[in-house]
Amino acid sequence: MNILQKIARQIIQKSFRFSVWTIEQFHDMHATADQVAKLREYPVGTLGYDIAKCLDENQLLLVPNYESHDLKHVLLDYPMTPVAEIRMQAFMLGNGNYTLPCFFILTFGVLLLPDEWITLYQDFQRGRKSKPISAWTIEAFADFETLHLRQELTENNYQMRPTFTLKFFLKYSALISIFAGIFGMLFSLPFLFSSNMADLVGAGFSFIGGAILTVGGLLTLSNLTKHHTSDISESTLFL
Repeated sequence: MNILQKIARQIIQKSFRFSVWTIEQFHDMHATADQVAKLREYPVGTLGYDIAKCLDENQLLLVPNYESHDLKHVLLDYPMTPVAEIRMQAFMLGNGNYTLPCFFILTFGVLLLPDEWITLYQDFQRGRKSKPISAWTIEAFADFETLHLRQELTENNYQMRPTFTLKFFLKYSALISIFAGIFGMLFSLPFLFSSNMADLVGAGFSFIGGAILTVGGLLTLSNLTKHHTSDISESTLFL
């Protein structure tokens, strides 16, 4: 691993730690501490017990409103490291989790970790071949055996096979719009601090255009995801 790769991983790690610290400042962490204590009481080998064990080993607590994030770390067997965090978001994107945090974190990782692009693509494909889990909660699955749940994810070689329908076209058009918008905003951002008026005006239009593309794409994906809510609920009936 060269010096640039080490620096990139340090940036990601510090960014995540700062984000978690910021969220914790605006929430009562006593409630999540009690929740972790209850998870420790589950039998060994269950998802609830494994989540508590993972948090204890990393000296962490559940982050309020992001409890399912730790569920996915344990269920998908991604350790709580900078690279594993980005890899998990690649899996979740392939799994149909079209949310702003997922896109932001994955884009952040793609820009900083070009040496992991092949691995991220493999994680994305793995997510496509797994049953949708974005709606899974700790409360619903804490008492199930972790190994059993992992096996069920790929049971019957499940795969979200795309079909050339209007919904398929809209989904991938929205994805392209989001990535193009994010790229446009990142590209124009340095010019927003220029003392040259022409640079400021040009960068301003580019940044606003990128923001419009990103928001439009996210709204489209959000609407498409709502139509799949019933399908996601049905996918848990196998348990």
